[in-house]
Amino acid sequence: MSMTIRIIRLGLALAVSASLAAPMATPAGAQERVERRSILEFLFGKKKPREVAPEPTIRKPRAAVRKKRPATTVAKSPEPAPVEKLADAKIVLVVGDFIAGSLGDGLIEAFKTTPGIIVDKRTNGSSGLVRDDYYDWPASLPGLIAETKPALVVISLGANDRQQMTIAGEKEKFRSDAWTKEYESRVERIAAIAHQGNKPTLWMGMPAFQSSALTADMTTLNGIYRASAEKTGGTFVDIWDGFVDEAGKFVTSGSDINGQQVRLRGSDGINFTPAGKRKLAFYVEKEIRRILGDAAADGPSLQNDLKDLVVATPPVDAEITKTQPISLSDPSLDGGTALLGGAAIKGNGKSLREKLVDKGETADAPLGRVDDFRLNKTATP
Repeated sequence: MSMTIRIIRLGLALAVSASLAAPMATPAGAQERVERRSILEFLFGKKKPREVAPEPTIRKPRAAVRKKRPATTVAKSPEPAPVEKLADAKIVLVVGDFIAGSLGDGLIEAFKTTPGIIVDKRTNGSSGLVRDDYYDWPASLPGLIAETKPALVVISLGANDRQQMTIAGEKEKFRSDAWTKEYESRVERIAAIAHQGNKPTLWMGMPAFQSSALTADMTTLNGIYRASAEKTGGTFVDIWDGFVDEAGKFVTSGSDINGQQVRLRGSDGINFTPAGKRKLAFYVEKEIRRILGDAAADGPSLQNDLKDLVVATPPVDAEITKTQPISLSDPSLDGGTALLGGAAIKGNGKSLREKLVDKGETADAPLGRVDDFRLNKTATP
C-alpha cells in the first residue's frame, strides 16, 4: 500500500515538473523552429527575397543666385548745344498759366539751335481770367509787351478757370449764362491787347485731362478761345488730338515728336513730362516758323551768309554775241545730218520702232544670236 502511494506521488511530481518546464521551453523551440519547405522549394530551391531598392533622396534645388549684370548704358546721341542768339533776334513772348509754362519750356527747347528766335516765358502757374483779384492779365500784359517788345505773342489760359466768377459784386456759377458771357468778354479783351498793332498772336487751346469732367469743360472753353482769337485777328492752335487716343479719350503715354511711345503726362493726369512739353511746343512751333519765316531758320542767319557775297556784273561796254535760235524740228542747223565721225546718215532716217509700226519691218538679228536664222551667216559690212 505504501509502495503504491509512493508511485502515485512520484507520477504526480513528474507531471507537475513537466508542466512547469513546458512554458520555459516554448521560446527556445520557437527560436529553433525550422520552416517547412514546399515541394517547389525542394525541386527548384528556395527563392531569394527581393531586395527593395532604397528610395532616392530628392535634393531640393538650390535657389539660383543671379549675378547682377552691370547696367548697360545706351549711347545717346549728343544733344545739340544751344547757339548764341543774334543781337537782332526776334522775341516770342509766352504768357498764361501752368500750361503756358510747360509750353514755354518746350518752345525754349525747340528753338535752342535757332539764333534768330528768343523765347521769353512770362507765366503765372495759378493765374487765369476768372480770379482777376489774384492776377490781372489785362492789366499786366501791356507792360510785359512794352518791356519785351516781342515779334509774336503766345497765350495759353483756362486750366484754372473752372470756378465761380464775381460779376458786379455777385458770384456766378461756372458755365452759367452770365458766367459764359463775361468770360467770353474777358477772353476777347486779352486777345485784343496781345494783337494791338497787328502783332501776330497765337492762342493755344487746352489739352484733355485725366478727369472726364475737366476734359468736357475744356472742350467748351476751347470753343470760346477759338472764336475770340479769330475775331481779333489771331490764330487758334488746336493741340487736342496730340493727347487723346483714337476714341478721343485721355492718354498718359503716346507718340512723341519722333513717333516713339513715351510718357507724356504726369501721374496726376494734369501736368506734362519733358516729352509732353516738347510735344505741346511742336504744334505752336510750326505756326511760329510759318509767321516769322527766315528768322526761325536753324543755323547761321541768312543775312550773315549773304552779306559777303559779291555779284559779278558785266561791264556796260562788253560785246555780246547774238545767235539765231535753233529749231528742234530742223536738225540741219546743228549738224544733225552728220554722224559723230563725219559720215553721212544712210537710209531714210526712220528708227526701228517707226519701221515696225509703219510697215511691220523688223531688223535682222545680230550675227551669231540664237534668233539669227540667216543661211549665209557672214558678217555684213
